[in-house]
Amino acid sequence: MTANRKDRIRALLKGIETGDAAAVAVVSPDEYMQHNPQTHEGREGLAALFKRLSKSSPRVNIVRAFADGDYVFAHTEYDFASSKIGFEVFRFEDEFAVEHWDNIQERRGPSPAGHSMVDGPTAATNLDQTEANRELVRAFVDEVLIGEQVQKLEHYVGDESYIQHNPQIADGLPALRSALASASYERIHRVLAEGNFVLAVSEGSLDGVHSAFYDLFRVADGRLVEHWDTIEAIAPKTEWKNNNGKF
Repeated sequence: MTANRKDRIRALLKGIETGDAAAVAVVSPDEYMQHNPQTHEGREGLAALFKRLSKSSPRVNIVRAFADGDYVFAHTEYDFASSKIGFEVFRFEDEFAVEHWDNIQERRGPSPAGHSMVDGPTAATNLDQTEANRELVRAFVDEVLIGEQVQKLEHYVGDESYIQHNPQIADGLPALRSALASASYERIHRVLAEGNFVLAVSEGSLDGVHSAFYDLFRVADGRLVEHWDTIEAIAPKTEWKNNNGKF
């Protein structure tokens, strides 16, 4: 069932290219909770969004996709009017997707070390370490990002070998330590994992702007060794097209 759900989400997202209403068949016709504030509720709202986006001749690439229980989460590239990078999260009940979250930002880069926002390994390994890796990332976010215990970085992060895909940050531990000053993490909402890949969904602010942080980590030997992310400003509630909230 897990592989089938991943394939169905891949087909759903590729439907953005064509605007084909059939692409949303994976979405429950009776219950679909939408957490993208700019999208209307339900299957019909999603179909309308796809139809609108298809007019710009978009291109969609699902770089990596993972499953965690009833959740499927994907790391994506979009070429709409501009090039964007996103994370998409879907919750399933039986055969249908019933809830959706995302976080999308403009493509930037490459990073100071020459990495793009999406390159690197794509397949999950060490599936027996899923829960240990989830707890490692949760503790890192709680203690270092939210708790600001920067002195604990070395406990969690591989030293100079740490690979950074954020376009503004260099590889290695010193660059990460310096970058932490610009973002304020306030709450972690969800930690999803498959094997050595873990996605943390958090809320906070960047340069004073209320923002959503989606951080994807690759874990090896009990350390965080690679990082991808998207950061999206959260629109004011007066602009929302549904009342479900970003998280």
